[in-house]
Amino acid sequence: MLSAESLNMGLMLAESGLLDAAMTELMSHPQLLVLTERSPAIKRAVKKQLHRWRGQTKRKLVQQGLSASLKQEIQYYEQATEKTARAFEKNIDTLLSQLKSVSSFYPQAERLAAHQAQHADPMFQSYFCNKWHAHLKAEIQKNQSDSVEAQKQKLLDDLYRRISTYQKMNGVDQSGDISKVGRLWDMAASSLSQQDVTLLKRFITFLEKNPELQAIAEQLGRMANHVDAQGPSEQPTETLKTVPEKQVDVPDDITGICQSDRVDRLLPNEAVLLADPALEVVFYKQLVDKQLLNYQMTGQAHRRKKVETYAPSQSKPEQKKGPFIIAIDASGSMSGFPEQCAKALAYVLMRIAATEHRDCYVMLFSTDHISYELTGERGLQEAMSFLSYRFHGGTDMAPVIEKALNLMAGERYQNADLVVVSDFIAPKQSETMIEKIDALKLKQNRFHAVSLSKYGNPELMAMFDHCWRYQPSLGGRLINQWWPSKNKS
Repeated sequence: MLSAESLNMGLMLAESGLLDAAMTELMSHPQLLVLTERSPAIKRAVKKQLHRWRGQTKRKLVQQGLSASLKQEIQYYEQATEKTARAFEKNIDTLLSQLKSVSSFYPQAERLAAHQAQHADPMFQSYFCNKWHAHLKAEIQKNQSDSVEAQKQKLLDDLYRRISTYQKMNGVDQSGDISKVGRLWDMAASSLSQQDVTLLKRFITFLEKNPELQAIAEQLGRMANHVDAQGPSEQPTETLKTVPEKQVDVPDDITGICQSDRVDRLLPNEAVLLADPALEVVFYKQLVDKQLLNYQMTGQAHRRKKVETYAPSQSKPEQKKGPFIIAIDASGSMSGFPEQCAKALAYVLMRIAATEHRDCYVMLFSTDHISYELTGERGLQEAMSFLSYRFHGGTDMAPVIEKALNLMAGERYQNADLVVVSDFIAPKQSETMIEKIDALKLKQNRFHAVSLSKYGNPELMAMFDHCWRYQPSLGGRLINQWWPSKNKS
């Protein structure tokens, strides 16, 4: 029979295997099977999403619990099991009236009561409650199954939307092995319209015509691999080491004859003394004086001893690559070709960030400041909004750099790359800001500038670690890189 613990029957789901069966069914869908077999990264991403769905669904079912009518029915059941057989049969009509309004078990209960009225059975209460218990258990499992089915359908809709978005991206972007980009699956929660696909194709075509932008982005992506770290140094340390030693007690080789009292190594001619009673006393005297002739033996034995060694100290473990923070000048002076360059560069960095499982943020600065998170759950939708934005207004670089510096001071943004894309036609930043930048550089953050104009202010760009100048012209696209002097006047 159901006990008082039945009020927590929502927890039965943990043992029922209902969610595991749902996950197995989801993984066996044909489109999902084909996609996961082609890409191990996508397979890992899908499994991660399914396990996350399993935990969320289980929590929802436990939190929502049982319906009010089912809870009321369980209460009636518990009251019925606590009665004596005589009291139960006496109050059966009251119980039936209670069940009529809350339970689908009522028709069966009514038939059982009618049968008892005609054929009295002393085990009526036990039989009735067992049938009722089976009904309650089936109702709870049906309730859970319906909830899981509804959640499963929502997940399926999300999976097919991601598959559609992923396939569109795979069809549009042929510049790299996109099948390895597992994080793209996480970003594919939003649908791509035909207008979005057309916009992406336009920027990918632009990148094909301007491969230098791709080269700049790839260099930026590699910067996190060259973090300055203290080299290994030799440190003295004591360790236990097994060393061989020559010992006379080890019977490996006979190396000569010596005098001793070892009877086990006695020469045969010494034992002859024992055969003559007159000489036996001589034998024992030599034994006491340790003057019996013995075989001299030596051998090697191994023992552990402490030795001091010098070994290279362990180098620091490889640090996780931090996010990209891309600050883009969206002023009117950047409209036209520079705008296309800035957007294309940000798109390539987003793709690199997705490949390397790094976060990528874009902050536009002009008169207004707008932020986009390109690698989040709505990353592709954010990317489409960013690529569609029209540059206008004036240039005010200080607030956006100040915001980026505040972000980089947090734990989440360690080993990060700040990339400022602008024409850099602006005054030099304050000494206070330059000091903040220098302090963050010591914490393995990097600062990069990509100038899209030959008129950029050198004093402004001097605060960056690495600078690139991309100057498109009719005569060809030129790309130059230089490292400004660390010394500031």
